[in-house]
Amino acid sequence: MAVNHYENFPVASLLLPANIRQDVVHLYRFARAADDVADEGNASPAERLAELARFRHALILVSEEPNISTVGSQKLDDIFLPLSKTIHKHRLPLTPLNDLLCAFEQDTQVKRYRDEAHLLDYCRRSANPVGRLMLHLFGQTDEDSLLQSDAICTALQRINFLQDVAIDLRKQRVYLPLDALNTAGVTVEQIALGDCNAAWQELMRGQIMVCRNLMREGEPLGRRLKGRIALEIRLIVTGGLRILEKIEEVNFDVFNRRPTLNKLDWIRMLARAC
Repeated sequence: MAVNHYENFPVASLLLPANIRQDVVHLYRFARAADDVADEGNASPAERLAELARFRHALILVSEEPNISTVGSQKLDDIFLPLSKTIHKHRLPLTPLNDLLCAFEQDTQVKRYRDEAHLLDYCRRSANPVGRLMLHLFGQTDEDSLLQSDAICTALQRINFLQDVAIDLRKQRVYLPLDALNTAGVTVEQIALGDCNAAWQELMRGQIMVCRNLMREGEPLGRRLKGRIALEIRLIVTGGLRILEKIEEVNFDVFNRRPTLNKLDWIRMLARAC
């Protein structure tokens, strides 16, 4: 399932059919590399945007020319030439890939999200494309499947935000709706101090409820699909729900005890998913 910080990408999972594992890796490398442009190192926002513009141009080139041999540099070639084969092999739409780039560009500019609608719009471009690309690889692109996948991916992203509140704030980002903070009486300064008071706990209860509702909305996808992809989806859902349980178990103190999945959790998840 998850690998490093691009956490909702099922990279070459053994549950995936062998004939698409490499395609998933190609998609992951694209997303991971673009995410790193937005997040890693000491580049300025302008430099990050310029590099993401090169990614966008390379994506256009490889989508238009299936046999292209170079897109401008060794770094981009290593990402985009394999990606080109996957795009043309599966006739993947470019919209999800462009949406990911749009989200990474937004990360260089936007540090706060005013309300639920603003945050959901970001998740629509930063998380949901991953699920949609996976469904295209499996040829499962009916409207119900896409919408249920969106709900799962948005939930996963939101759960990751809850895990990484302190990490994100070190990058000057707050991926919690500001109106929800105001309603609960939580300030960004309190978050920076790791103040796990009653107001913070109330805020987290509300955010966990949002994530659970999204997971439940998407859960039927893992029961309706068949084969390995169905089990993969059920594992992803149970894993996300287990993280929420673990946040509750530490009394919402994600500042000092970031919840992660251990071997016992995986055994429980497999039992629930099968």
